Amino acid sequence: MNQSSGPSLRQHPDAAVPPLDQPAVLLGGLSPSEFMQQHWQRAPLLVRQALPGIQPPLTRADLFKLAESEEVESRLVTRRGRGADEVWSLERGPLARRRLPALKQPDWTVLVQGLDLHLPSAQGMLTPFRFIPQARLDDLMISWAAEGGGVGPHFDSYDVFLIQVQGQRRWRIGRMPDARLRPDLPVKIIENFQPEQEWVLSPGDMLYLPPGWAHDGDAVGGECMTCSVGFRSPHRSELARETLLRLADAVEDAGDEGVRPVVYADPDQPATTEPGRIPAALVRFAADGLRRVLEEPGALERALGEYMSEPKPTVSFAFGDPLPANRGVVLDARSCMLYDDHHVFMNGDSWHAAGDDAQVLRRLADARRLDAATLAAASSDVRGLLEQWCDDGWIHPLA
Repeated sequence: MNQSSGPSLRQHPDAAVPPLDQPAVLLGGLSPSEFMQQHWQRAPLLVRQALPGIQPPLTRADLFKLAESEEVESRLVTRRGRGADEVWSLERGPLARRRLPALKQPDWTVLVQGLDLHLPSAQGMLTPFRFIPQARLDDLMISWAAEGGGVGPHFDSYDVFLIQVQGQRRWRIGRMPDARLRPDLPVKIIENFQPEQEWVLSPGDMLYLPPGWAHDGDAVGGECMTCSVGFRSPHRSELARETLLRLADAVEDAGDEGVRPVVYADPDQPATTEPGRIPAALVRFAADGLRRVLEEPGALERALGEYMSEPKPTVSFAFGDPLPANRGVVLDARSCMLYDDHHVFMNGDSWHAAGDDAQVLRRLADARRLDAATLAAASSDVRGLLEQWCDDGWIHPLA
């Protein structure tokens, strides 16, 4: 099986798709389909005991230890004073423990991004949200806050599920179409915040907020811990730039092969009194080359998939163990696997995929694991690819 240029893969029955029309405790009795139709990108949703019995994915001490690592994105946000006298400070990690305020000091918080990348058990907190495309998922962030701690009233450009896992946090939210940010602050604080609704969330409670909704969350009654499931909302210019970069890397023109490649020619170019002007024919020649790249079947989809599955800069993989016989596989918590109608994508790379083998690989992308029976029935092409991914540390044998 070759990357993006190998033979098509063969046919296999698709994995069963979980029902999307059944009420879910996570969504307050709404089915995933109802939630996506009624709330996603539209309206907030508060769910009491969306995750009953939830426990923090790690202790305060372990969270602070993570924040000390250079491989972890972390922040310390501190507020001093209230109202017009508020002073906010922001410090980016790594955060040595001795640099953190005393635990009894109020109004400070530590945030760690990508907890799912550094704590495999945290990956399970994302599983209930897999009715939303993986390409939209960003990461699981966790924040620990002392009494009164938070990051101030702000808004995000992406969807977020705020899950209370320890202590209590008071959330105030509002639409704020005329929001103004306070100038000269290291954090984006809304100057004219006017909340419309307010709740106190306890462990197991969850608040969903669409993009653009202003919100302010403070720890109440002591320290608290909150997990945030955030989603990617790439700018159109970002997608255009990144896909074009990948298209450029893959540019191949059959006309350039051989002893007479296609080069610019201008036998009809007249003499000119404007030698500094770029000839219009040269512009058309370049435009034709770009159009050929964009019109290549699957080229744009391949470039987009490679970008959307690209690991974050802080992610690295250690070489893994060989794939034993009679064992299934599971994706590494840091691996991002996606697919479209003609390709599978894994960690920024792509492979042509069709038919039987494509369905097996899609099942792996959807469920993030394959059982031993499915793998035993797969073709030698699929097995060879999975063996390579095991060696790369992208997947691991199931215990």
